[in-house]
Amino acid sequence: MARQERAVRTRRAILEAAAAVFDERGYDAATIADILSRAGVTKGALYFHFSSKQELAQGVLDEQFAEGGVPHRESKLQELVDVAMVLAYRMKREPMLSAGARLSLGPGMRDIFGGGSVPGWIEFTRTLLVRAKEQGELLPHVDPAETAWILSACWTGAQIYSQTLSDRSDIEERVAAVYQHICPSIATPAMLARLDIAGDRGERVSAEMRRGPGRGATQEAEPALS
Repeated sequence: MARQERAVRTRRAILEAAAAVFDERGYDAATIADILSRAGVTKGALYFHFSSKQELAQGVLDEQFAEGGVPHRESKLQELVDVAMVLAYRMKREPMLSAGARLSLGPGMRDIFGGGSVPGWIEFTRTLLVRAKEQGELLPHVDPAETAWILSACWTGAQIYSQTLSDRSDIEERVAAVYQHICPSIATPAMLARLDIAGDRGERVSAEMRRGPGRGATQEAEPALS
C-alpha cells in the first residue's frame, strides 16, 4: 500500500512538472530533461510511468478532465455554466489546465493529439444541453449539438483573448460575459431568471467544492474527456 501511494505521488509530481513546462515553453520546446529537473525525480521513475514526451502530454490532457467535475445541479444549464466558470477560475491558477489548453490549441497539435481536449469538451457540452432540453430549460429551437460547438468555441476564444490581452487577469469576467450574451437566446425565460452567471461564480463554486459533500456540495463525477 505504501509503495502504491508513493507511485501515485510520483506520477502526480511528474504530471504537474510536465504541465508547468508545457505551459511555459510549449510542447515542441519542452524536453524530458526540463521535466525531470522540475519534478525532482529520476529518469527511471519518469519512464516507469510515461514512455515518451507525447505520452506525458497526453497524461496532462487526461488529468485536466479527471479533475473537471462540479457539484451536481438539478438545472443542467446551471451545471454547464458552473463548469465553464470553474475552469475560468482555475485556469489562471493551475498549470495543468492552462497546459491542457495550450496542448489542444497550439500550432501542429492536431496532428499529434487529434484536437486534444476540444472534441471532448464539445461532446460534454452537448450532453448537458441535451439533458437541459429534456428538462424544459431550453427554448424549442435550440439544437444541442450546434449550440455546444458555439459555446465551446466562444469559451476558447474568450480564454485566448484574455491570455493575449491581459495574461488571463480578466478571464472570469470575459467567460461570464460570453454566457450572459448567449444564454438569453437559448434558455427559457423562467430558466434565465434563475441562472447565476456572475463573474465570481467560479470562485464560489470552487469554494463549495473545497468544503466537500458534507458541507453543502453534492459531488457528481463527470465523464472523463480525452
